[in-house]
Amino acid sequence: MNTINEFLKRHGMLPEDICPSNEAEKMAEEMRRGLRGEECSLPMIPTFLKTAGKICEGSAAVIDAGGTNFRSALVTFTAEGYRVEHLSKKKMPGIEKPVNWDEFISFTADSIMPLMDMTDCIGFCFSYSADITPEIDGKVRNIDKEVVITHSSGKLVGKSLNDELERRGVFGKKIVILNDTAAVMLGGVSVLDNGNYDGFIAQVSGTGTNTCCLVPAKEIIKLGLSGDEGMIINTESGMYDGIPMGDFDKILDKDSLNPGYKHFEKITAGVYLGTLCSLMLSAGCEEGLISRESLEKLMAVPKIDGAVIDAWSMGERLSALPQEDRLFAEEISKALFKRSARCMCTNIGALLLLTEKGKNADKPVCVCAEGSLVQKSRVYRPELEALMKEHIENKLGLHAVLMPLEESTMPGAAAAAIIS
Repeated sequence: MNTINEFLKRHGMLPEDICPSNEAEKMAEEMRRGLRGEECSLPMIPTFLKTAGKICEGSAAVIDAGGTNFRSALVTFTAEGYRVEHLSKKKMPGIEKPVNWDEFISFTADSIMPLMDMTDCIGFCFSYSADITPEIDGKVRNIDKEVVITHSSGKLVGKSLNDELERRGVFGKKIVILNDTAAVMLGGVSVLDNGNYDGFIAQVSGTGTNTCCLVPAKEIIKLGLSGDEGMIINTESGMYDGIPMGDFDKILDKDSLNPGYKHFEKITAGVYLGTLCSLMLSAGCEEGLISRESLEKLMAVPKIDGAVIDAWSMGERLSALPQEDRLFAEEISKALFKRSARCMCTNIGALLLLTEKGKNADKPVCVCAEGSLVQKSRVYRPELEALMKEHIENKLGLHAVLMPLEESTMPGAAAAAIIS
């Protein structure tokens, strides 16, 4: 084993220590426990949404409150497809400085007021932990991803927005709350050819990490719910605690805004990879694997984030470093993406085992994927696809195809509002 791999192994950060085909069944069983309402790390949150075919007609105002950006638009479905109009994109409130819940809701209402004469439907993609009610409102559990919105716990997202709109003289709007993975899934279902696939699941691999799937009717009965077609379930997979944390994961967790929470997300998500890389480089310097001078040059970067370590993983922006130091920075960066991909391969395999889909090679499950890692990283996506071939297809005997989508949360949220 080379020195870099010894370093990764010693600190519990070696990607190869995670075997997706072995870990998938463990995660699937945790999902089953969640569906049975047992104590576990995966709450398996009902969305009260079902999949549907292509949406033929209708318009909806759409809000997309993500881990980095806040967007609003009018989305209109026609027989030919859909169009997005009046798109506005701003920084998510609570990133640069804390805001309170009322300020966030006022900001949200401001964003859609110009659209209120154009539709009575509002699809709100809320990318944070929330329990969805049978009325398809969302009761906030936690605001995370290093976003700070105070006094949010327990608030009903749709009711809060509706109350604010009514205060402004806007009445009679139907507001549907869903999370980003459900929006990605519905976005894929509404624009792709359903006949080509055995089913759909969605993954978000970007600022945060999450997945969802259509859980069969026989499984949702265990949640005390009914529905002949099954229901889209938000797995909240970022909360999974079945993958052991390495030394640097534990340091990051301790210093985060939500220690002890969302272990899986902190191992996999883009918002954390830059911090993990910084911690590993500093430890490497202390252990004599990279020089102090090279460490200082790397740490002089204004913000070490996913884009920076993606460049480092390809050997870019490292020319000022000696060869051995360049190799250490490159391999450490690459290892973080590879480990994230192994975790997501585990997650996809678990969803296939849970839903019992993907048994026919001619009709695979479509994995609708969004987020900066799957769309931008030059290491993550190729690694994930290779792992899916090796572990999901060859070892589990199941079949899925990764389908990266762009901006699918917008049509997905609109579809949810129109069909609900």
